[in-house]
Amino acid sequence: MEAGVKLGMRSIPIATACAIYHKFFCEIDLDAYDPYLVAMSSLYLAGKVEEQRLRTRDIINVSNRYFHPDSEPLELDSRFWELRDSIVQCELLVLRVLRFQVSFQHPHKYLLHYLLSVKNWLNRYSWQRSPVSITAWALLRDSYHGGLCLRFQAQHIAVAVLHLALQAYGVEVPAEAEAEKPWWQVFSEDLTKPIIDNIVSDLIQIYTMDTEIP
Repeated sequence: MEAGVKLGMRSIPIATACAIYHKFFCEIDLDAYDPYLVAMSSLYLAGKVEEQRLRTRDIINVSNRYFHPDSEPLELDSRFWELRDSIVQCELLVLRVLRFQVSFQHPHKYLLHYLLSVKNWLNRYSWQRSPVSITAWALLRDSYHGGLCLRFQAQHIAVAVLHLALQAYGVEVPAEAEAEKPWWQVFSEDLTKPIIDNIVSDLIQIYTMDTEIP
């Protein structure tokens, strides 16, 4: 994700790269291949899938800078060409392992729609005094540190991060107590409270895991 940001990738290509990476390691043991090489190839492949092509040289230099912050860009020597060939070969491996199924439906468009709807439901003061929108987008971005995108529907993830953001700031949707169904079920009829709880629990687990990394 850090490399994707530094490469100037948009949100959707970064999300696709993360989904490719997580899906690959759902199929293959983590110790079987270098996860950093798979990450580089995932970025390269996601750029193609989402029509934001990246140069392998840029991916290599950004990744090298990640490990060696004070280093200069790599020279076009034998080491560089070996890295480039490794990325291309790994890309082909990823495609074969994933059976060329590398297109994903992401929650981003749903979250945008849901945020606009909730904003219209709330009074202006409640919306402006709480950074619900910023928090929901941050939660969605962070969800890609784990494999939520593979285990849950895109609409359900979008509702869950919005639900958590509203809860975090104590913002209540007007007239929810009198409504026939919860506000989140208006957005997705097949969504249940246990599903939301599972997504939120998995998301919190990602943050817990992050704090435990040395």
